[in-house]
Amino acid sequence: MTGRPTQAVILAGGRGTRMQPLTDTRPKAMIEFHGKPFLEYVIELLRDQGFSEILLLLGYLPDVIVRHFGDGTAHGVSITYSITEPDDLTAHRMKVAAPELHDLFLLLYCDNYWPLQMDDLWRRYRRSGKPAQITVYANEDGYSRDSVIVAEDGTVEVFDRTRTTPGLSGVEISYAILPRTVLDLLPEQDELFEQAVYPQLVARRELGAFVTRHRYYSVGTVAKLPLTEAFFARVPTVFLDRDGVLNEKPPRAEYVRAPDEFRWLPGALDALRELSDAGFRVIVVSNQAGIARGAMTEADLEAVHRKLRAEAEEAGGRIDAIYYCPHGWDEGCDCRKPNPGMLFRAQREHHLDLTRTTFIGDDERDAEAAIAAGCTPVLVSDQLTLGTVVAELVAEQAEVAA
Repeated sequence: MTGRPTQAVILAGGRGTRMQPLTDTRPKAMIEFHGKPFLEYVIELLRDQGFSEILLLLGYLPDVIVRHFGDGTAHGVSITYSITEPDDLTAHRMKVAAPELHDLFLLLYCDNYWPLQMDDLWRRYRRSGKPAQITVYANEDGYSRDSVIVAEDGTVEVFDRTRTTPGLSGVEISYAILPRTVLDLLPEQDELFEQAVYPQLVARRELGAFVTRHRYYSVGTVAKLPLTEAFFARVPTVFLDRDGVLNEKPPRAEYVRAPDEFRWLPGALDALRELSDAGFRVIVVSNQAGIARGAMTEADLEAVHRKLRAEAEEAGGRIDAIYYCPHGWDEGCDCRKPNPGMLFRAQREHHLDLTRTTFIGDDERDAEAAIAAGCTPVLVSDQLTLGTVVAELVAEQAEVAA
């Protein structure tokens, strides 16, 4: 089998008419967020995920992109260009670029950013045994319009760019691993590449999907720009389990049922203050099966959390959000850790990049949830205290800021 791809191909030639007047003088991929073009974030992501060669397929105002990126040296990659007419569709752009394509490459749309973890994508591709694979956003929140149906085994059963087929569930967002041989499926007439190729692969059962619950961010519509702006702010964020990390952990099957039963662990308030001083957003994520078991009510839990927040603030810290699972052990919910549902909900509501977020817990279920969501897990213990972990995170963030 061909080895893991090192070339990324980015379709970046369209006029971006939906984004006017922002695109009157620049391609949409060059719209800036926090002083940096959207496309630069994408290229840095690809570099950090091991891609050394990037081929940009341009059309509309290509000089704007070429002037900014040059040969890619300043960004740690090699960048080459294939330039066609602004009104050419993507099938034609791919045909023209065919001689420059590797046997296997990653294909992206220039207006989608998704925090790619290429190792995960590659493992899924190898395991599927299919020649081609797209990335699909699960779209549980109705963020965009569904365009696919994916079987339980990961095979794409329907690809419908018109979005009219009943039962569609999930959005194709590019980040596709493709062999160069898919170009043999292109028709004589020009059309959109994905519309020309993917339905044929579906018919042959040769298209797999990597399904992600992590939201992608876009410059495809004006309405999504504020969300993308918030995402690229990259506010440093940490998830904290509650019992056993911030407060004394009750025995198994017992719960902190009232504020007077909540007892801070030594150093926890100091750690929260240090996180606040360093500009971290702090989100608590906790299983609370005592609600389902009748040991307490949600009102009881809210009273406990009011005390937690108030005393954290009195000590100079801050709790920005609290997510809890009220379900029992055997209810099969998606939110009870080790399931990652609460983390994905927090991601959407706070525009987090989970691949840049640490989850500090004290139990293997915390670590499993973190890994399932793409976070970095750290488990505190008698040997590794919350204070030590926080000090390391704050030092790392200071280096990033510098």
